Amino acid sequence: MQTLSEAISNLRTDESTEPPRPADLHDRLSSISFISLLAVQFLTVLNDHTFRWLVVPLAKRLFRHTPGKVSLAEDASMLALGLAAFTLPFLFLAAPAGYLADRFSKAKVITWCKLAEILIMLAGFAALGFSNIPLLFIVVALTGVMNALFAPARQGSIPELVHDGSLSRANGLMGLMNVVPCALGFLLGNLLATLAQPGDSDSISWQSLSTAFVVIMSIAVLGWVVSLGIRRVPAGDPECRFPWNFPVDTWQSLKLLSSDVFLARTALGIAFFWLLASMAQLNIDTFAGHDLQLKQWQVGVFGMVLVLGVGIGSLLAGYLSGGHVELGLVPIGAMGIAICSVVLYLAGIVNDDHRLIAFELSVAGLFFLGVFAGLFDVPLEAYLQHRSEPKVLGKILAATNFLAFSGALAAAGIFYFLLAILQLSPAAVFLVCGIGTVPVAIYVMFLIPGAMFRFLFFIFTHSFYRIRRYGEVNIPEKGGALLVSNHVTWVDGILLMTMTPRPVRFIAYADYVNNPWLKWLARIFEVIPIKADGGPKALIESLRTARKAIEEGHVVCIFAEGGLTRTGQMQPFQPGFLKIIQGTNAPVIPVYLDGLWGSIFSFKGGKFFWKWPKRLLLPVNILYGQPIHEPKTVHQVRSAVQLLGVESVQKLKSKEPSLLAGFIKTCRSAGSRIKVADSGGMELTGTKLLIATLAFNRLFRREIPADEQVVGILLPPTVGGVLANVALSLAGKVTANLNYTLSDAQLNACLEQGDIKTVITSRKVLEKRNFQLNAKFLLLEDLKPKISSFDKFCAALAAYTLPASLLLTLLGRPTRGTDELLTLIFTSGSTGQPKGVMLTHNNLKITIDAADHIARLEADDTVLGVLPFFHSLGYSITLWLPLCLPPRVVYHVNPLDARVVGQLAEKYGATILLATPTFLRSYLKRCEPAQFSKLDLVVVGAEKLPNELANEFKEKFGVLPSEGYGATETTGPAFVNVPDHRCELTSQKGTKLGTVGRPLPGFAVRILDPESGQEVGVNIQGRVQLKGGNVMAGYWKNPEKTSEVLQDGWYDTGDLGVLDDEGFLTITGRLSRFSKVGGEMVPHLRVEELLLEIVKTADEEGALPLAVTAVPDAQRGERLVVVHRPLAQPVAEILRKLGETGIPNLWIPGSDSFIEVEAVPILGTGKLDLKGIKDCALARFGPKS
Repeated sequence: MQTLSEAISNLRTDESTEPPRPADLHDRLSSISFISLLAVQFLTVLNDHTFRWLVVPLAKRLFRHTPGKVSLAEDASMLALGLAAFTLPFLFLAAPAGYLADRFSKAKVITWCKLAEILIMLAGFAALGFSNIPLLFIVVALTGVMNALFAPARQGSIPELVHDGSLSRANGLMGLMNVVPCALGFLLGNLLATLAQPGDSDSISWQSLSTAFVVIMSIAVLGWVVSLGIRRVPAGDPECRFPWNFPVDTWQSLKLLSSDVFLARTALGIAFFWLLASMAQLNIDTFAGHDLQLKQWQVGVFGMVLVLGVGIGSLLAGYLSGGHVELGLVPIGAMGIAICSVVLYLAGIVNDDHRLIAFELSVAGLFFLGVFAGLFDVPLEAYLQHRSEPKVLGKILAATNFLAFSGALAAAGIFYFLLAILQLSPAAVFLVCGIGTVPVAIYVMFLIPGAMFRFLFFIFTHSFYRIRRYGEVNIPEKGGALLVSNHVTWVDGILLMTMTPRPVRFIAYADYVNNPWLKWLARIFEVIPIKADGGPKALIESLRTARKAIEEGHVVCIFAEGGLTRTGQMQPFQPGFLKIIQGTNAPVIPVYLDGLWGSIFSFKGGKFFWKWPKRLLLPVNILYGQPIHEPKTVHQVRSAVQLLGVESVQKLKSKEPSLLAGFIKTCRSAGSRIKVADSGGMELTGTKLLIATLAFNRLFRREIPADEQVVGILLPPTVGGVLANVALSLAGKVTANLNYTLSDAQLNACLEQGDIKTVITSRKVLEKRNFQLNAKFLLLEDLKPKISSFDKFCAALAAYTLPASLLLTLLGRPTRGTDELLTLIFTSGSTGQPKGVMLTHNNLKITIDAADHIARLEADDTVLGVLPFFHSLGYSITLWLPLCLPPRVVYHVNPLDARVVGQLAEKYGATILLATPTFLRSYLKRCEPAQFSKLDLVVVGAEKLPNELANEFKEKFGVLPSEGYGATETTGPAFVNVPDHRCELTSQKGTKLGTVGRPLPGFAVRILDPESGQEVGVNIQGRVQLKGGNVMAGYWKNPEKTSEVLQDGWYDTGDLGVLDDEGFLTITGRLSRFSKVGGEMVPHLRVEELLLEIVKTADEEGALPLAVTAVPDAQRGERLVVVHRPLAQPVAEILRKLGETGIPNLWIPGSDSFIEVEAVPILGTGKLDLKGIKDCALARFGPKS
């Protein structure tokens, strides 16, 4: 037989006794049926307590042998007899009550009881009117009969009307419906008693009872009406027969209860609660009147304080349970009851000398006594309902009620014995209650230490994190399962222990399990030690232990990375978990922990614990994925966990501060520190940057028509470019940074597509090139004088005084994450026509957060911004990242001007550089080591980074460039190698030369077979698809093209790649007909179209004259190659005419890049054989082996 502690380990969703409940029997807490049930409970308790506290003071006077003389023993006798009369029906009618709740619809039983209540109240007023004490006790007994029959139907209705996951909250609300009307009843009953018997008169008139009669009868009738709103659920056991032999049937119900030791102990706990509650309620009247010498009407105040405490405790228990049954609250509640009882005793004994202190102690003691009572009772009630089978739930609840009211009846006898026989003071009665609770608390802690520690851990984790849980329904209600989770902090296990709806056994390294400080705790939670360094036999034995636990129906959790991440990226999964799950028929449940990186328990910053948290109550997501049955590979499970990371980002994005809120807060944090600078000598501190952008924002709102959604920007990376971009975003405009290297025709195509009528630029830009664009130019030099003194005053006032959220609200901008469009970045499609990539506020915010996640960016970092803002990497990382994070940034307009770049790096102490291999070669030749002496993070993209170049750069400047990968459609970076010195690596690998790294946190990758479209495993080449919050919203006004590359959130890059078993991606080629030449995207098809116009048409047979492809190039990344049939014109003439079309020079193939062939390769379908064309080019120009 299991022990109770083993039962508690299966507490939250008990598998052995809880069959699936029919889905159509469940409603939400907001359903009409459940609200009606709550209202009936409210009115029943209100009437019960109003009538009781109307009767108590009146009956005490009628009961006294000597009119006008207060006798503690007589009052104790009357109160005890009244409680006994009310309680006895619960003992004798437990079985019939259970029968009614099972045999008939519980809603019908409730309605019948409410009708009976109306008749009973009429009899009660008759007894009061005739001053008939025996009849009054009979009415009290009848009230007990009604409540005895009502209680099982009421409690049994809860699991019929709400989901299991809402049981604790439902019981908390039901507890509240006990508390509020109980408190009101205390006050209302005493008030009505005062009206019925004013002064010291012992007589009661019919006229004086009229007000009480109207109030109480109205409540009774209203209760019956409301009961009609409870949904009629079919009877639990319509075939059961009436239990004519009450004692035998009650005994059988008790035997049924005792057959489950866990339910039996739970029921005894509930009985103990009722004993204490009854003692406290009886004792309040005598305690307030005798020890504290308060007037009778003031007793209601003390009673109200007590029951309000119970109500708050009930609600608190529901909240702290976190959607499951939390028995860890029970021992804490018991200890609290004991302490508060002692406090009340102290209040009674100090009353003579310190009346005010005694009163304050009494109020506090009674309130917290109620709070801890609620914490004690609600989890027990919820567990009883949760564990009981629906078919016998009525009998279980009836048996529990029998025990509960046995406790109440015992309370009546004990109360009379203590006050009337032993002649203890009421304060001493509280002391006896406290002393009697101590062994109960110790016993509960001994039985369920795991539950108590789980709750303490719950409090601990919620002190640091604001935790949200998703997908817990994916964990099976019964049977074994293996949770496979990423591993970020030391407290990951504690988080999963407290938030997983079923108890979890963890697999941990034996060194931790056997640690003297942790060994006892590991034993309580049955942690499975794994001896990684103990040899194969020890490892296999640990895996067998874990498998056996799953086979026995336990949920086991393993952190498959084998250690905490030091990079912030998910590490490779170890294959051991496949051996654990193999042959068990149990599912693997992928789990993702998000939001923990950067907390004091993570390794961010290169150390655990010894760092200040950047914010309190970090938002944390715990996601449980769809079960994976019989996983074949580690990659399958790791990919599922990675996808949960994508889902988590989507859930968090709307709850986090917006991009613009981050900008405002960062500027204020920077204060007088230089935040942005450029090679033109412009420098702005954080405060001045914020004021300047707010001032330009006011100006742009005046100068740019409100109906112009998209505004163009034709500026190089400078402070002016920063001000224009941010100010327009604050003004609610969509920015479009235009590529000033394109021809006028291409730029005008962008303007037309984006419906751009206004372009922000500068006189310096126009002096360098005479742009002929179909748009209105607004020059920064002309705009600056238009900023009035009032604009500057308003901007400064807002910058210094308004909270970020209020400032953004006044500007009409989002304060929280939003998918509102932020910018258009134009690129060229396969047709050569520009496509506007739509990037949202969330795209940028998520990308920036992911970059910060792995790069450890600090205030002493300086970004060297040489990438133009019309590139997604320049826009996201060199523009917005330093504006929303602590680093500062310094810009230069020409990335190939190595001399100036080196000078800026030396002057501002640049530590971070984003560049292309072409730029690095220029810096290698023209920059001195001293100029890059502080540089320690270099991220390279756009082209393949040759290993020789990376090593040469490291040799000269002391820092190894890290290759990354992304696209305009992914807001820039999606993959990156993490350098060792930025993540304080130990044995974990952050960089792998030749690859583009691992995905940024919150992003996912999959590789598809180019032919079948099916996902392939690791180390197999295929099409690269990316998914995450960084993926674009789509192409501007081009839904057809959007649907081609974006499906179910997956962006098809058109690139070929290989994902290895460590999660590193290697780009091997491109299927899409683009090339990156010198970092610029060159569309093959557009070049083809222009060449075809020059060479005119195909020959008589319709054969295609030429096709364009590309091959790797050591200097520029790639070179264009033209595969052609015999041409009628010289190559030089063709190239001359191609140059006259106005396309960029990078788009023009070299004269030595033409290959003559007999026929351009064509597939049987009539389409170009792209692979054949590329092979032809590689055979001529590819690298020599």
